[in-house]
Amino acid sequence: MGMSVPQCLGQLHIRKGVVGLATGAGFIYLLYKAIKAGIKCQPPLCTTSPICIARECPGPGERALPQEAPAPEASSVGGPKGLAIERERHGRDSGEVRRLLNSLECKQDEYAKSMILHSITRCVYLLEAEASACATDDIALVGSMLDDKDNSVKIQALNTLKAFSGIRKFRLKVQEHSIKVLELIASIWDSELHIAGLRLLNNLPLPDYVHPQLRRVMPALMEILQSDYILAQVQAIRLLSYLAQKNDLLYDILNCQVHANFLNLFQSTQPGSLLFEVLVFAERLSEGRNSPHYRAVKWHYNEQSLHEALFGDESRLADRLLALVIHPEEEVQIQACKVIVSLQCSQDVGVRPSVCQPSRSYFNSGE
Repeated sequence: MGMSVPQCLGQLHIRKGVVGLATGAGFIYLLYKAIKAGIKCQPPLCTTSPICIARECPGPGERALPQEAPAPEASSVGGPKGLAIERERHGRDSGEVRRLLNSLECKQDEYAKSMILHSITRCVYLLEAEASACATDDIALVGSMLDDKDNSVKIQALNTLKAFSGIRKFRLKVQEHSIKVLELIASIWDSELHIAGLRLLNNLPLPDYVHPQLRRVMPALMEILQSDYILAQVQAIRLLSYLAQKNDLLYDILNCQVHANFLNLFQSTQPGSLLFEVLVFAERLSEGRNSPHYRAVKWHYNEQSLHEALFGDESRLADRLLALVIHPEEEVQIQACKVIVSLQCSQDVGVRPSVCQPSRSYFNSGE
């Protein structure tokens, strides 16, 4: 090569310096390009997409904040900006609820309607002041979605109505849809729909004019109670417990046909939340059938009725209750004891309500 070792090393050092300089310059140039591209890149214009929820939607021609960007601080000139819930906290209307309701009026496919209703539900909970400013026509619009052919739209509409039912001024308007909700529960076997519908009904005071429809759907409610879907069972038993306190519905409940294994609901292996609700239901039924008003009439029950399963001569309810007295959950223990006391204190006709008569005992004296 004609060069000594020291000369070769010197040449190599010079070349490495040049390469390093070139590499550093290239990195700075690429960094400059990236920053320039980032400045030029703007987020898309805000739309009325149902995915946008509780975020500020600027006016025409302005740009929306990207989803990843944190909410900006309050502005000293223009007031608070960013999340719609931040705007409401400062007394400003984001208009999010109104925009979503307006978009619901437009022709949409089933998926879009479901997403819009889901977003409205969240807005009602997050933006209470804006939701309170809605009109009863808006409730009617949401209620009309219960007639949609798609079950997912029905479910989201039920959730939205429940959200609005938490606002006092809309309770009566939401209540008008009670009969329709009962029809859906009785005619469509869908666990998610049952849960949504029953949660709505459990959040409303049901007027007397709904009672005829309640009688018609009683078998469906009893079937849901005996299904294997815990959330639906809990909601169904809560509604039945409420209805058991209505004098004109008590017989319809007690005479409702049940499965032969109905008492499995009282097994200690059931979830504690379900067991507690079932025991509350049993206590209210026991108290209702022992009331002077109910005992004034001689009622007849079919052999497969709820009454025979719980209070008939062949019922094994007492055994189940005694097993629940030692249940691990205290509230189940206490409620089981309440049912036992209610059964033991059945009162004879003509005796004052304050006197506890021994009548027929469901329990052996040794127990």
